[in-house]
This record gives sequence, C-alpha cells and structure tokens, in this order.
Amino acid sequence: MEVVDGAMQAVDGAIDNAKNAMDNAIHRIKKEVKLQKMKSDSMCRLKTAHNWQEEKENVEDPDAPSYFWRAHTVTVLLVLICCLVYTALIENPVEDSTYNGKRGFVAALFFWVTLGMTIMPDGPFLRPHPALWRFTFAFGVFYELLLIYILFQTPVDARKLLKYIDGDLGEPIPEKDYGGNCRLYDGDNEDPWHNIKDKVDIFMVAHLAGYWCKTIIFRDWWLTTVISIMFEFLEYSLEHQLPNFSECWWDHWILDVVICNGGGTILGVYTLRWLSMKTYYWRGLYEIPTYRGKIKRFFGQFSPHGWIEFTWNPLSSYERWIAIVCITIGFLITELNTFYLKFVLWIPPNHILNPVRLLFILLWGAVSLRETFQLLDDPNCDRLGRQSWVMIAIVVTELLICIKFGWSTITKPLPRHIALWWVLGAGLLLLYTVVKFYLLKPYYIPRPEKENIQMGSPVNTPVKQKGLPGEVDEDGPDAGEDNCEQAGDKNSLSQAGLFTNQLREDKKDL
Repeated sequence: MEVVDGAMQAVDGAIDNAKNAMDNAIHRIKKEVKLQKMKSDSMCRLKTAHNWQEEKENVEDPDAPSYFWRAHTVTVLLVLICCLVYTALIENPVEDSTYNGKRGFVAALFFWVTLGMTIMPDGPFLRPHPALWRFTFAFGVFYELLLIYILFQTPVDARKLLKYIDGDLGEPIPEKDYGGNCRLYDGDNEDPWHNIKDKVDIFMVAHLAGYWCKTIIFRDWWLTTVISIMFEFLEYSLEHQLPNFSECWWDHWILDVVICNGGGTILGVYTLRWLSMKTYYWRGLYEIPTYRGKIKRFFGQFSPHGWIEFTWNPLSSYERWIAIVCITIGFLITELNTFYLKFVLWIPPNHILNPVRLLFILLWGAVSLRETFQLLDDPNCDRLGRQSWVMIAIVVTELLICIKFGWSTITKPLPRHIALWWVLGAGLLLLYTVVKFYLLKPYYIPRPEKENIQMGSPVNTPVKQKGLPGEVDEDGPDAGEDNCEQAGDKNSLSQAGLFTNQLREDKKDL
C-alpha cells in the first residue's frame, strides 16, 4: 500500500507540475500577445506601407565624403565660363557651317546637362550619386524639347535631322517578318531547325534583360507579367500594321513570354528578394581599416542606399486601381513607341540610338515609379513628381510623333474579330470596376477594436471598472471611442514604463 500511495503522490506531483508549467506558458504567451498588441496600437497612426517620415529624414547620404557630396556650383560655373571664353576668343574659327552647327549643339547640350547636375534638386535616389539622377532628369527635359521640335517638322525633314547624328540614318529600312513558316521541325529543308535558328537572335537577350530590369523597377512580378502578356496581345492585334509584330505562336508564347520575359521576371524576383533581405548599414570609405572592406564598400556604392518594397494593392481603393491601370497602359504605349518610332523615322533595329533610348527610359521609369508609389502611399504627398511629369510628357509626345508621321499606318483598321475582342475586354474591365468599387463598395467599415491595455505597474495602477448598464460615464458616451492619434501619443509617452514593467515581470517569472 505504501508503494501504491507513493506512486499516486508522484503522479499527482507530476500532474501539478505539468499544470503549473502549462499555466506559466499560457501566462507568458498572454503577456507576449499583449505586448505585441501594444506595439501595434502604438503604430496605428502609420497607415501606409512604408514609414515615409523616416524616409524624409534621410535627405542625404551621411557616409559619402563631403567633397564628393557638394555640388561645387561656383567651380562648375567658372569652368563653363572658361570654356566659352576659349571658344569665343582663343580658338581659331572653322568655315564649315555643318561642323559649327553640330559643335554648337553639343556645347549647348553639355552646358544644359552640367547646369542640371549642379543646381537641380535631388531625386528620391541617392546611389551611386545624386548627380547621376540629376543628369538623367536634365537629359529627359532636353529629350522632351527635342521631341517637341521634331513634332513640328515633316517626316522628311525629321529624317534629315537624324543625318546630323549619323549619316547612315534617314534611309528606308526593310521590316523583318518573323512569321511565315511556323513549323518547329521542317523536314523539307536542308536544316530542319532553321525556323528556330532564325527566331533566336540578340533580341532574346534584350528581352530577358529588359524584363529583369522591369521587375526591379516595378518591384512586383505580377504587374510585370501582366504587361508581358498584354504586349503579346498587342503584337497579335497590330501585326497588320507592322510586319515586325508578325510572329509564330511558339515565338509569342514560348520564346517571348515563357523563356525571355518569364526568365527575366524570375531573375528579377530573386534580385528583389536579395535586396529586401540585405542589411543596409553604411560606413565611410575612410572608416574601413582593410583594403578588402574598402573595395567591397566601393562596389556597394552602386547598390541602393535603402530599400522600399512597393505594395501596390490595386484593389484596396478606386484611386489605386485607376493608377495601376494607367501605369500599365503607359508602359504598354512606351513599348509600342519603341517599334513605331523605328518605323516612322527609319532607324535600324541594331542602331545605337535604340539601346540608348531604352536605357534612359529605364532610368526615368525607375524614378517615376518611385515617385508614383509615394504619391499613392504617402498621405502627405499631394503632387506628381518632377520625373513623372516629364516621363508622361515624353511618352505622349512620342506617341503623337508616331501618329503624325505614320498616319497611313496607324489608321489601318483592326480586323473585325480583333476589334470585337478588344471591345469585350474593355467592357469587362469597365464592368469589373463598377461592380468592385461602386456596387460592392462597403458603406460602413467597422473600426478595429482595441483592448484597454494598462500602462505602468499592474499592482499599483488602479483599474477602472466598467459601470453598470444604467450608469453613465463621467466623460460622456463618446469617451470610449477609438482615437488613433490619442492612442499613439499615450503609447509613445508610456513606452519606457511598459518595457520596464515587462522586464520586472519577466524577472519575477524567472
């Protein structure tokens, strides 16, 4: 019997210990949940995807050497004046109007770009140096002015202007047709794989690299994929206007969408993950003792100074939905401008002007998307960014040039079945917008409930009891209403006391 009693006591003791351990674990979990809810309530005023107030405090790169950070406005002004004085008074004039015209144009462009790099305000990007982004903005203004000048010319005169850049330009070029025989394996030909070899060219690498860059500037694979698929539909629809759009089905969907565009998007997603997980802690180059660290810091200058994840949330509001639709349409028009400008201005596909334009479009687009996201997400931002303004003007002006110079091509009507599909798609898009944001719009959204978290010591702080049903609170019936700003202020004032008491309770549990 004594053995049985001892065993029963041991079992009871084990059960009691298990119950105490379970109670302690539940108690600690409740305290952790309460602490996390307090932290969440303290951030209730932050209703955006990014802390823009903290971003605005980082107005400059404190790690950059001060000499390279300053604009040197006086030095740049003196150098430019000395160049003008040398040209006007010292250099021997050349009796060649074409040479002098080109030289004067380049000098004026250099003066304007240098002026922009010196005195224009900084953009949202800091790396590798704000002067680079001031340069791209200044060049964007110049490009828009050039487009406006070309818009007022005739097609013949506009093509003659390009001869000042390259004498080989301004000549008619044949359009390559990628359609025709679409058999993957052509047994009737000496080389049965000639169709695939003809479609595989340097532009596949350009497609892959382009969508890798697009994924990085959009910071969202979904938008990039939508643009990729929509552009293939545009190529199907407009192949009667440009032979370059005529491709085989497997060229559209396998080579372009899956391999090139999809592969670039996947590379972009992995790059975004690496950039989002990277720790952005910077030290000055002269503060790093080792040469290996200095080299690593030098190359790190070409990476972002910080990282913001673009949470577009197109279905969160009507304004965001319209903004995302407009961004998608704008980028599709930009893609079409690339092909139509080559067609109307007679620029060969492999000419250096095409990759240079695409490079600047990429840089302008990166800054424009960053400004647009802040406009949508930051409640204190109420104006369109400078680069976004110029970018929209450039896209519209390019489109007008394509329409004016290629009117006979642009006005070729769509085939009836293709036009009906586009009308159906536009109608479905409009119907979804009306149903989602008008018919199904919630008229009452309940505010989230907040627990009355006691600040300070739970032993010394009296807890106010809830009154009886017939009683009226002294502060009035609206005293218990949630107020995000008041909650945030109280939480911020009592932050130190809360964590002190939390540490005290943790010590008691130990």
